[in-house]
Amino acid sequence: MTKQLKLPKKRVRANELQFKKSMVVLGSLVGKNIKNQYRRSVLGILWTVLNPLLNMLVMSFVFSKIFGRNSINMDYPVYVLSGNIVFSLMRSATTSSLTCMVGNYDLLTKTRIPYAVFPISNVLSSTVNFGFSLIALVIVMLVRMSKGVMFHWTMILIIFAWLPAILFFSTGLSFVLSVVYVRFRDIKHLYGVFLTLWMYLTPVFYSIDALELDKSYLTVMNINPMLHYLQSFRDLVNGTIPSGKEFLICYGVGLGCLGLGYLIFRLSRKRLLLYI
Repeated sequence: MTKQLKLPKKRVRANELQFKKSMVVLGSLVGKNIKNQYRRSVLGILWTVLNPLLNMLVMSFVFSKIFGRNSINMDYPVYVLSGNIVFSLMRSATTSSLTCMVGNYDLLTKTRIPYAVFPISNVLSSTVNFGFSLIALVIVMLVRMSKGVMFHWTMILIIFAWLPAILFFSTGLSFVLSVVYVRFRDIKHLYGVFLTLWMYLTPVFYSIDALELDKSYLTVMNINPMLHYLQSFRDLVNGTIPSGKEFLICYGVGLGCLGLGYLIFRLSRKRLLLYI
C-alpha cells in the first residue's frame, strides 16, 4: 500500500518540475523573440508604438476621403488604428510561428520540453507587442479628444474579456502553420499572399456599410472570423458592450480553432524531427 501511494507523488513531483522547466523556457523564448525582433534597431521596442501610428497616418491620409465620412460611427483615425492593431496581432503571432520549430531545432533535440511551447512563445511575444500598440491607441485618442473622442470603461474589457478569444484563435492557427512549414517550406510565401488578401477582405480601413454588396457577398464577409474580432474590439473602444452573440462567435471560433489546431499539432509532432 505504501509503494502505491508513493508512485503518484513521484509522478506529481515530476510533472511539477516539468511544468516549471517549460515555463522557464517559455519565458526565455518570449524574451529572446522580442530582443531578436528589435536587435540593432536604434529605437528598439519603441517601434511597437511607432509602427501602428505611422500606418494609421498613411491609411487615414489615403482612405479618409473615401471611407471616413458618413459610413463610420467612430473617429476615422481611431477606427483605422484599432483595426490595424487587431489584425497585426493575429498576423504577427501566426507569421512568426511559421518557422518556430525549424528555428529552434537545437532546443527540440537537446531538451525535453513540450513542443507546444515554441508556437505559444511566439503568440505571447506578439501579445506583448500588442500591449505596446494599445499605448499608441491611447495616444491617438488623447490627441483626438478635441474631435469628440472619449475614453470609456468598456476598454478595460479588451484585456479581460476580448483578448483571450483572439489569442485562442491565433494559437490554433500557429499550431497548424508551425507543423505545415516543417514539411512544406513554400507555405511561408503563400501565407504572406493569403494574409494580404485576408486583410483586404477584413474591414481594417473601411466599413462594410460603405460597400454596396449583395446579400451573398455579405454572407461571405460575415464568415471571416477577423471581422467579428474587429467589430467587438471597436465596440469596446466606442463604449459599447458587444452582444452575447458576438462574444459567442469570437470564443466559439477561438476555442474551436485552438482545439483543432492542437489536435493537428499533436498528431504531427512525432514526425517533426524527421523533416527538420
